[in-house]
Amino acid sequence: MEDQICGSIEKILFSNEENGFAVAELSLKTADAPVVVVGALGNVKAGETISCKGVWKHHASYGKQFEVASFETSLPKDLLGIQRYLESKSVKGIGKVYAKKIVAHFGLETLRVIDDEPMRLLEIEGIGEKKVEKIISHREEHNSVRDVMVFLRGHNIGSGLAKKIFRRFGEATIKTLKENPFVLSQEIFGVGFKTADKIASELGIPHSAPARIEAGAEYLLSLFAEQGHTCYPEDGYLTQAEELLQVDRSLIHNAIVALEGKKRIIREKLPTENEAILHLWTSTLFFSEIGIAKRLSLLIQAPPSLRTIKTDKALDWVQETLSIRLAPEQMTALKRSLEEKVHIITGGPGTGKSTVTKAILTVHAKLTEKIILCAPTGRAAKRLGDICRRKAFTIHSILEYDFTNGGFKRNQDNPLECELLIIDESSMIDTYLMHSLLKAIPPSARVIFIGDIDQLPSIGPGNVLKDLIESQKIPVTRLFQIFRQAKGSQITIAAHDINRGIFPLLKSPPEESDLLFYQLEEPEEIIHNIVDLVKNKLPAQFSWDPYRDIQVLSPMRKGVIGIENLNVVLQKHLNKEEFGVARMGRHFRLGDKVMQTRNNYKKMVFNGDIGRIEEVDLDEETLAVSFEHHEVVYEFSELDELTLAYAVSVHKYQGSEAPAILLPVHTSHFKLLQRNLLYTGITRGKKLVILLGTKQALALAIQNNEVLKRYTGLSYFTHRNLLTKES
Repeated sequence: MEDQICGSIEKILFSNEENGFAVAELSLKTADAPVVVVGALGNVKAGETISCKGVWKHHASYGKQFEVASFETSLPKDLLGIQRYLESKSVKGIGKVYAKKIVAHFGLETLRVIDDEPMRLLEIEGIGEKKVEKIISHREEHNSVRDVMVFLRGHNIGSGLAKKIFRRFGEATIKTLKENPFVLSQEIFGVGFKTADKIASELGIPHSAPARIEAGAEYLLSLFAEQGHTCYPEDGYLTQAEELLQVDRSLIHNAIVALEGKKRIIREKLPTENEAILHLWTSTLFFSEIGIAKRLSLLIQAPPSLRTIKTDKALDWVQETLSIRLAPEQMTALKRSLEEKVHIITGGPGTGKSTVTKAILTVHAKLTEKIILCAPTGRAAKRLGDICRRKAFTIHSILEYDFTNGGFKRNQDNPLECELLIIDESSMIDTYLMHSLLKAIPPSARVIFIGDIDQLPSIGPGNVLKDLIESQKIPVTRLFQIFRQAKGSQITIAAHDINRGIFPLLKSPPEESDLLFYQLEEPEEIIHNIVDLVKNKLPAQFSWDPYRDIQVLSPMRKGVIGIENLNVVLQKHLNKEEFGVARMGRHFRLGDKVMQTRNNYKKMVFNGDIGRIEEVDLDEETLAVSFEHHEVVYEFSELDELTLAYAVSVHKYQGSEAPAILLPVHTSHFKLLQRNLLYTGITRGKKLVILLGTKQALALAIQNNEVLKRYTGLSYFTHRNLLTKES
């Protein structure tokens, strides 16, 4: 039988925004001391009056507790309760200092004044019109969101996520979700199909409802896109859809047909070695791949705006001008870059890509001023600019995001002003971004893609550079020769050895090398050495900043030497600052090194960008992060976009470099011990790479050249499009 208690929230002892679970002290009129209440209390605040139904339980460590099954809240009615309520930041913009002043001035009328006569807050010294506007805005949202919060809290959705949902759907939230809760998984970052499905079940939506199966069908394709696929073979897709949805395959097939009719899913056959097999795409990925093929066809066929020059004379002139002697394959790369409309140059570290890029730029600078250099990330763009001694940009910045209408301002109707476009680190460009970029390039321009095809593919869906090369319709020059200045680097030599499946020469301290190996059998030994190297040894030996100059990479998230645990341990040892905020199961402190985990065009910060927390404002509930080119402010409800970055995945760090890279290589990571992952990780180090683990794990990675296959249609579409001269 349930008990019922009623009292005032004294203090919140623990709160998890992710699932709404909280522990609070509740002051009862019938008890001398506060009692502890636990349960899905959502965003209750100190000072609120709460009526709870539940049961009393005894916890082995914490003693007597009241486990809440359901509850209702009401605003406080006494002066102390009102002050505590305001001090708990229930009204954004009012902290402890102003709470005391406001309650002293307005007394029991305080909450009525804030709701009905907020401009009277100007009577309080220190409160100006700007702060009042913020308070009004927050109060209106708070009052509107209250019913929504109660509804969502009943479905185990925490307050941070509930605020996001409310901002998207407003006062129509409850009506929208009752009609179709699956819109959550389609439109709200951080809500998956399974969460929406649970809400749907509780609302009585049948398991076999078409809306549920269609939402699940689209969700599965989005999962495949997160894994890098732009499409997926229909037979394998149906098997996984059955497992996800637990319904008959015929119902899933009906859903696919319905989604085809709505042009949300595309089905088309792709040729394999033996037969053509049906594949499924989301419409956006299908038309992005088709669009890439068509824009490349248009680029290749359109007459160039640049005048024709005598290539042989240009080759002699540029070598004399730059005081260099190009190798035969570099000469070929330069020659084709002066003759072809679209050209791909690919090669590993130390093969002279930078030298060729400078030569290409030097010749073209005599032909036109309309040259753009760009790369997928800020760090890659900066490195390209340093090499060429010319301003380079991120792809996102040259495309100019349209904050009013969404999408990019630069497109086929408003193209870039360029006659030559050089794109570095092209292997990082995913399908969506490549389509947007190609749409913005004028057909008369020359385009040169530069990258390392042996690195990991893009974080986003697709394997664009590899697919374009495999189409055999785009001119490609491969650079293999390692040059003298790179031959002294064991990092470069080892990277090429690994790429060829050869176990590299390894040196261990106290030997000197830019590639060192620590033979360590136990994960605990590895993490101990990583902490010592990052915190003590490397800063002492090289005067390197542990935040800026040293990066730990790991192939897996879980485990002792996985990314999550490495971040917790490194944060503890490197950042002694205690001031911060706990949200989404993560603890962010002032000064922490953090990474953005998704593209956010409105903030102009992108998946993989690394920055540092410069400010935490508990009153405004905001956190400011300084990235390479600008500062970004996050509301606490947006912190699911951030993660600690003392350790990051190799995949997320591609395109970036650091003076020192530390990379654990251990058999506990056997699922992700792959050659291209190891190769990519090693090539991120500019001056020093330290591998920590076992030679057995290293050998397993080098032997494993079975790259996880990405299903895409771009190679076929490009071959077909350029073969038939479509435009």
